[in-house]
Amino acid sequence: MGSGRYLDDPLTFTRNPPSSSSPITESSFLGESISRSGSFESESLRGGDGDSFSDADFSLEKLAGTVQFYERHVFLCYKKPSVWPARIEASEFDRLPRLLSSVISARKSSMTKETLLTICEGHDGTETSNGDVLIFPDMIRYRRLTHFDVDTFVEEVLVKDVEWLPGNPESLNGSYVFVCCHGSRNRRCGVCGPSLVSRFREEIEFFGLRGEVSVSPCSHIGGHKYTGDVIIYGLNINQRVTGHWYGCVTLEDVPLLLEQHINKGEIVDRLWRGEMGLPEEDQKKTQEQRLLLNSEKISNIEVTQESGNNGICCQSRAVPELNGTCCQQNGNSSYCLEEDHTEKNTSERVTSVKKASLRISSSENGSSCGFKACAAMSMWLESWEKEDTYAALAVACAAASVAIAYNCYKQLK
Repeated sequence: MGSGRYLDDPLTFTRNPPSSSSPITESSFLGESISRSGSFESESLRGGDGDSFSDADFSLEKLAGTVQFYERHVFLCYKKPSVWPARIEASEFDRLPRLLSSVISARKSSMTKETLLTICEGHDGTETSNGDVLIFPDMIRYRRLTHFDVDTFVEEVLVKDVEWLPGNPESLNGSYVFVCCHGSRNRRCGVCGPSLVSRFREEIEFFGLRGEVSVSPCSHIGGHKYTGDVIIYGLNINQRVTGHWYGCVTLEDVPLLLEQHINKGEIVDRLWRGEMGLPEEDQKKTQEQRLLLNSEKISNIEVTQESGNNGICCQSRAVPELNGTCCQQNGNSSYCLEEDHTEKNTSERVTSVKKASLRISSSENGSSCGFKACAAMSMWLESWEKEDTYAALAVACAAASVAIAYNCYKQLK
């Protein structure tokens, strides 16, 4: 048997693996309460083996360096998380994932890349149908793999690194987000994961990112104590496909990941676990270098107060994108709204506030406060517009009533 670490890790096929590898799994959608602060609440969260877990299991310890080294990630789209067994690769009734796992394991010594296999949700008639296979960093999709094709597929695609033409290969575009939702393997993932998936989909819709960002539930990816586990694949600013892992993600972190990681291409270090293609020690060193560079940038930012300005005008030598913006401070965070002197009415101001929430600029300790401030301001403006309209109508009606009454009084005299 391998070490205890591998018993909690996903199914990874390495050229020099331990004597046995853990299987692939996924989570079911379990209804649990979610607190307003974005944390996940449950009277009793239990693991797949029936063990109870305390709040200490969710501790935000050093996350960097907790992703096992791998070079390629294969996702098999297969059914819903609610029907996935805990050990789906060994399930007698799930032939396709069982055969794919078995063949990959048997051919691992012939592969040039260390490969991770995970199950993600699949629905017939949708973008990700049952049997579809997604491969990263290749950014390619193969359609409708069946158990008859598994041997040929593994040989052609994963061993020889050539296209499997019967699968109608398609290029993938945009960003792909995978959230561990494997409730049958670990109940915490079954509670937190589906809620994160729903929040991602809501924010994607709100920010108009449909077609640019895709989110799917996925099976166990290792590290239950880091629930919610999120992986994001996509192009970075250098047009290189990357795969970044985040842990201990809450509902309030979702807008930050969309804005900072996907929109700006910047790593959210306080949640960052590691990256595809980097060994564990290199993950730690990479984060240390990144934090040092960020601290140097922050030290070069000059914040000056200008007279006649309601906000604080930010001028930066190292971060030019802050120039010309008005920053409203909110505790440890700030959100930046570009000045627009051409706005004509309240509805336009509401629209601009909503769009501006995509430009959240937060500190490490208060990442989500800026988004909440923007959302709160947007709701306040909308509410103020309705109340003001009602008040104006009430005053007008009262004035008209007084005028009519006065005219009647004069006529009677």
